[in-house]
Amino acid sequence: MEDTLEELKAKIITLEERNIRLMEDLQTAENDKRYSEGELFRLQKDHSRIRAELERLKSPPLIIGSLRDVLPDNRVVVKSSTGPDFVVSVSEYIPPEDLVAGARVTLNKQTLAVMNVLPLPLDPVVTGAEIVEKPDISYEDIGGLAKQMLELREAVEDPLLRPELYAKVGIEPPKGVLLVGPPGTGKTLMAKAVANATNATFIRFVGSELVQKYIGEGARLVRELFELAREKAPSIIFIDELDSVGAKRMDVATSGDREVQRTLMQLLAELDGFTPTSDVKIIGATNRPDILDDALLRPGRFDRIIEIGLPDVEGRTQIFKIHMSHMSIDKAINPRKLAEVTDTASGAEIKSICTEAGMLAIRDGRDTVTERDFFQAKEKVMEAGRNKIKSAPTHMFG
Repeated sequence: MEDTLEELKAKIITLEERNIRLMEDLQTAENDKRYSEGELFRLQKDHSRIRAELERLKSPPLIIGSLRDVLPDNRVVVKSSTGPDFVVSVSEYIPPEDLVAGARVTLNKQTLAVMNVLPLPLDPVVTGAEIVEKPDISYEDIGGLAKQMLELREAVEDPLLRPELYAKVGIEPPKGVLLVGPPGTGKTLMAKAVANATNATFIRFVGSELVQKYIGEGARLVRELFELAREKAPSIIFIDELDSVGAKRMDVATSGDREVQRTLMQLLAELDGFTPTSDVKIIGATNRPDILDDALLRPGRFDRIIEIGLPDVEGRTQIFKIHMSHMSIDKAINPRKLAEVTDTASGAEIKSICTEAGMLAIRDGRDTVTERDFFQAKEKVMEAGRNKIKSAPTHMFG
């Protein structure tokens, strides 16, 4: 009897262990099932996505055309890239406000129905222009140009920030501002500082980039440049080296000169198309005002001309203080003394002197710039500047 009880107990223990193993196997099977269901759901999504992509790739190509006119019966006049004008229907998914003359559209290959409206293309030269969403240059970073900055702020900043002032007085602000002066005097810095104060997009373009090889290309770039400015408004267009595209028109000209003149005429037309109180302001800069076309300088285009000359001793002192505030310098250095011995130096040259002085200190293994470093840097930078001036034309700066 005792053996029988022991056998029963052993069998019970064996059954319990088997039951535990079965429960563990069941739990593992349930986990595998959940994993398999999740994997199946993921694979089904991938399968649907791949099928949709395959169907999209197998869809027939669309023809690119241009919209010529909008008719009242939900039909439009289009010109395809492969043929004449057609009167076609419009997809019901296209908002009516997107249908404007001149828009690029896609057309069904068989029916030529308008399927979609494409954005206007922008040339890489335009999109590659230096666009600074918010320049980090402030008014405190510019020295020796207090009067010029006041005139620039009146012409650009006030119309953007306080247009009601001009409305109360009953006058229109200047359309464009032209900065005139030798290289390195702070023309670009002034434009960036105004863009920073107005939270405007800063678009910098060099005039020579608007001069293209083929007929009509330069004018197209000008149109796209101003379209980009409207999209990024409020914005400031800064056209550097304006004389490269705005030179006086001559009676006798080559085909290249005539293309530059077409670009200039497009620029004049764009300047005329802007209202003085718009969110786009134009600033031009040149160091050759004597060769600019008279049409650019007439009232209604570049209304205000600001002359930016070399800084005087007070201006040079301010510029030295601005650049030296970021440097580790000897306390005995007097910015006024440095300004007195750097006559005819531009703001860019003063910045170069400070940089060169810091490099001399690094060369000697020091972390503090001395007065001797500044004087050595001044001799090096100013000597290079004098050599450049000797080789420049005598009429360069009017």
